[in-house]
Amino acid sequence: MQEKLLHTVWQYSLYQPTALTTTDGEDITVVHPGRYNIDAGPDFLEAKIKVGKTTLAGHVEIHVKSSDWKRHKHDNDDAYKNVILHVVYEHDADEGPANTPVLCIAKHIAPNTLKAYQYLSYTEESLPCAKRVGEIKDIVKSSLLTRMLAERWEHKLSGWEELLEESAGDWSGLLYLRMAANFGFKVNADAFLQLAKSIPLKVLAKHKDNLLQVEAILFGQAGMLDGDFTDVYPNALQTEYNFLKKKYKLQPMDAHLWKFMRLRPANFPTIRIAQFAALIHKSVHLFSKVIEQNGYKETASLFDVAASEYWNTHYRFDEPSEKEQKKKLGKASIQNIIINTVAPVKFLYAQNMGTQYDKEDALKLLDEIPAESNRIIKIFSSANWAAANASQTQAQIQLYNNYCSQKRCLECAVGIGLLKS
Repeated sequence: MQEKLLHTVWQYSLYQPTALTTTDGEDITVVHPGRYNIDAGPDFLEAKIKVGKTTLAGHVEIHVKSSDWKRHKHDNDDAYKNVILHVVYEHDADEGPANTPVLCIAKHIAPNTLKAYQYLSYTEESLPCAKRVGEIKDIVKSSLLTRMLAERWEHKLSGWEELLEESAGDWSGLLYLRMAANFGFKVNADAFLQLAKSIPLKVLAKHKDNLLQVEAILFGQAGMLDGDFTDVYPNALQTEYNFLKKKYKLQPMDAHLWKFMRLRPANFPTIRIAQFAALIHKSVHLFSKVIEQNGYKETASLFDVAASEYWNTHYRFDEPSEKEQKKKLGKASIQNIIINTVAPVKFLYAQNMGTQYDKEDALKLLDEIPAESNRIIKIFSSANWAAANASQTQAQIQLYNNYCSQKRCLECAVGIGLLKS
């Protein structure tokens, strides 16, 4: 028996509420179990319990054994003076708070609740509830996913708000930094973010009408223009960069930070940098356009860009590819950018501006994007809990990484539902 299970049993009334008695034989009626306390002090605050004919108001403390009261040193802690009920699984000693009723709850918990908890705790399934999730109503699962998406964005956007504060509320700068990190697509996200931070957005804005100069600044700052080149294009970039580097006192990053290993050539950082340059060249006032666009199609059109002509026949400088192919930003990549950057930025902006309609608009963007496909999403699908769209897949990723993989089933609506059933 674990105390956290007893907390859940008490919080969600997962016990037979009739015939409750104290260890002294007095009848107990739980009028209100109290508010679960995640901070120091008693486990449940502001409860209301009727013992015999007397109604008590105060706190509830829960232990596996009644002797835990002294073991946890509550007897000398003033925070526990207003405990009105001591709930235990095993009453092994009269060592609890003086004159405080004790409820031994063990015999009131249904055997199936304990079996369900044991199964969730010890199963080797990647998704602990995989074999039983079908027993849970769709509305419960849908509500859980809504909560998980909100939790995912809350965690992500807290860091973005710090960036916004550092830049004195520069929304265009925030979008620029987060967009750059997104173009790194996990493997090169940190390197791309470092690249963006090394170049003031106002510098790129001054040269946005000249694609070659934008490319020169980006590739140069990426540390990719050192050395001697054979092709005309990288030599032209090098010439432009050497001039702009001195003009703006730019300091390039180390080229070794970029990863090419185990990447498809279309995802090489050289191609992504060229596509990012094309986006900057194409997009004047990108932030305002992102905010103004309605729906997925209009938003996706903003990212209909391709690397410049040289990259049709190259993946690296001075290394011709076997066949010619235009390096457009693919549909999956655009969806990834909207999911991980555009929609959250729109949501954060609406939240700061206090416009509920625009917050809902940001959320709807994910509803219009098909479900993602990755290892985690396949785990849910194999358990017959398939996601309908990107909103649900993002929620499932949050649920799996922060709850399922850590077996935090007692904090999940599905886990609670299985204990109830």
